[in-house]
Amino acid sequence: MPLYEYVCHKCSKQFEELVFGASVPACPVCQSADVERILSVVSIGRGQPAREPSACDSCQGRGRPGCGMN
Repeated sequence: MPLYEYVCHKCSKQFEELVFGASVPACPVCQSADVERILSVVSIGRGQPAREPSACDSCQGRGRPGCGMN
């Protein structure tokens, strides 16, 4: 059961809706069926802060060609 984001063409409200099959939701503000599905911004949580890869991440320090450790 996917969660989609929509925008209403009548009142410009943006909202999320769980959608089953090919059904089209109505706007929760004005009840219009003139809505359009929009691209969602995906947010992925991380347990640790992101870090820049070091020169040897690709070869784990073995000095393979192209890793910068040669």
